[in-house]
Amino acid sequence: MFWRLSTIALNTYREAVRARILLGMLGLALATLLYSVIIAAMSLHQEVRVLADVGAASTSLYAVLVSVLLGATSLHRELELKTVFPILTRELRRHEYLLGKYLGTLLVLAVFVALNGGGVLLLLALHSARPVGVVAGATGAMLAVLGVLLLRARQARVFVLAPWSFAFFVVAWYVAQPAGPDVQLLTASCVLTMFEVAIVTAIAVVFSSFSSPFLTATFTLAVFIVGRSADTLAHLPVGVIGARLSRAGAVLSKIVPNLHTYVPPRPLLLCEVATASLSRYLASAGLNAILYVTILLVVSCLVFRRRDFL
Repeated sequence: MFWRLSTIALNTYREAVRARILLGMLGLALATLLYSVIIAAMSLHQEVRVLADVGAASTSLYAVLVSVLLGATSLHRELELKTVFPILTRELRRHEYLLGKYLGTLLVLAVFVALNGGGVLLLLALHSARPVGVVAGATGAMLAVLGVLLLRARQARVFVLAPWSFAFFVVAWYVAQPAGPDVQLLTASCVLTMFEVAIVTAIAVVFSSFSSPFLTATFTLAVFIVGRSADTLAHLPVGVIGARLSRAGAVLSKIVPNLHTYVPPRPLLLCEVATASLSRYLASAGLNAILYVTILLVVSCLVFRRRDFL
């Protein structure tokens, strides 16, 4: 089962990385990073903080958009090209195929977050006490390693990007250490972003197992918006909207995943809250994500097993 899942996951990763829309989203994310440099230059001695906040927010936003797009189109593309039929006729069960697609999409998102987060960390390093030569040397060395790997691994160039992106994030994290607590903020934000997109991708997989790409993207975005507003829905003022709508909002906030958990306030990420521990918060958020992902994937597998492709 492991080999079948890994084969489907790697094939999904290869197709997604080659998609132009993913490259466009990555270019847009990098353009946002450059724009954050302009905003930081306009601040008054708050450059590092602005870069960290804008970088964390943009990484989360673009990662969610990528998860919605990939989750809505990945399975439909296989159905449209009819490549799913010969795949399912082999010794491969439908739930294995669906889980493989999910894991492949999650790997793409991990690479996306690592590249974007690494870029933000390098910008933090440039605006900290780290010499420009050190930052430029580390960046140049990583790009040189990527170039060599791409030349040597001609048959597996697509897969080289995954381990390289994680190594790039680690190197950028080390170089950006003089930036202080903002490095911790960005690192924790990237971890929480991965938890959030894991849930959003699972939601997209549920809808894509029986719906069209447009409806899948629409429903997933709707659930995402409601999930980000779960805390607000749970405390709607009765005197303004009435008792029925207030109770309905409270019930809805309990059903949908509370995605507001994955965008905590800045003091918590900086460990400035005496009554809260960042490590415990991350562990709790991770367990919450695993629970929701498990439930959503079980539902999607049950639905996909009963789907008629004719």
